[in-house]
Amino acid sequence: MIAGTMQMVKRALSGPAVFAAALMVLFMTCSAGAAQAPLAPAFSAVGMDGKTVSSRQLAGKAYIVNFFASWCPPCRSEIPDMVQLQNTYKAKGFTFVGVAVNESDETIKSFMKSNGISYPVVMADQKLVGAYGRYVEGGIRSIPTSFVVNRSGRIVQIVSGARSKAVFEKMILDALRPVKAVK
Repeated sequence: MIAGTMQMVKRALSGPAVFAAALMVLFMTCSAGAAQAPLAPAFSAVGMDGKTVSSRQLAGKAYIVNFFASWCPPCRSEIPDMVQLQNTYKAKGFTFVGVAVNESDETIKSFMKSNGISYPVVMADQKLVGAYGRYVEGGIRSIPTSFVVNRSGRIVQIVSGARSKAVFEKMILDALRPVKAVK
């Protein structure tokens, strides 16, 4: 649904400002129509701390799956804000889940420690990349790419590129809102 709509928007509009405005409308529409948004893929992976991270454990929580790399400047720029927001919203039923792309275990463990990352981080594999990539036209081709999942387990936003603390906070608050049943 999202990928097809994105393709139509890309064809219909040109210019970065117009495209950005169309994306905002699309994301607001997807948030409002969260009951029709696609279910987030089921996954299970061992985190860098040795603990299992799974969609089953996250059921009923809002979360953002963030594909990133330690060598990626835009990824590095958003990490401090993500750490602060994790600390602020964890008690309210939210978490980030970092998915490290093209990294070694040692590099990511060191990166997590030096950046104070307190949310779960797993290593990307083809299965996880493919599961989320099917919601992006052409698959996940750039990082950071984030998938916002609401409390009902539905992907309500897909964001490519780094975001500010304020933008992440709005996405988190929207994902934490109770989803009204469709009558």
